[in-house]
Amino acid sequence: MPGVPVFRFAPSPNGYLHLGHARSALINARMARETGGRLLLRIENIDATRCRPNYEAAIYEDLAWLGLDWEQPVRRQSEHMDAYRAALERLEAMGLVYASFESRAEIRAEVAARPGWPSDPDGAPLFPFARGAIGEAGHRAGRAAGGFPSLSDSRPPALRLDMAQAVARAGVGLGWREWGATEPVTADPGAWGDVVLARKETPTSYHLSVVVDDALQGVTHVVRGTDLKAATSVHRLLQRLLGLPEPLYRHHALVLDAEGRKLSKSIGSESLRELRARGASAAEVRAMALG
Repeated sequence: MPGVPVFRFAPSPNGYLHLGHARSALINARMARETGGRLLLRIENIDATRCRPNYEAAIYEDLAWLGLDWEQPVRRQSEHMDAYRAALERLEAMGLVYASFESRAEIRAEVAARPGWPSDPDGAPLFPFARGAIGEAGHRAGRAAGGFPSLSDSRPPALRLDMAQAVARAGVGLGWREWGATEPVTADPGAWGDVVLARKETPTSYHLSVVVDDALQGVTHVVRGTDLKAATSVHRLLQRLLGLPEPLYRHHALVLDAEGRKLSKSIGSESLRELRARGASAAEVRAMALG
């Protein structure tokens, strides 16, 4: 169906959905309905250490309880690692990917030794080492001799994007269109430093897999919370480097708790299942999510 808008809701099954997820799902569904578009559901389960089948089952149950439906089949990221690997290898062929052998502890120690070291938009310190810097000389033995570094090495690397080279290759005018805005938003991917594209335990990253999935699924409208707006800079960079289509974006306001914090699984925000258990109806939860 050429020309039909395609929206997607893409939760991770690493906990139960809360009102913030409900808002995003409901807004996507409403926009798809109002534009005569399609609504896709994608399960972003690349993190095998945190994602669980029971949480995935709960996603389907909670969304159906809210009155939503979506196209089948559901795309599950864990079933498409070859697509992410292919994109990673394309970036490597451009000379934009390198192996970082520094451990998380070594990175923390280096950052601690540099007072005032900058952080990315999410508040995490930027990677403090230069490309090719390995914490200890002995780590070099873990690097594959030539060619693409192996995530199965005895000291497995993180594979990082050389941000300076990537931005230079992407060229000028990098930005995106925000729904309802008259002027494009200027992208600033450099604010994220040399982002990780893959690790041994997670052989792709959110940044890489999301742009590959959106392109392969023909997503035309990416509607998500403002907490992901800054990450759009990295996504637009990867889209340009990989020759992927540019969706239209909308970053909606978040649902906040009584203390003004965004809802999160990590802080134990009340889940949709808990709201349902204490008697809230689907209509009441929809109103709470969109209010």
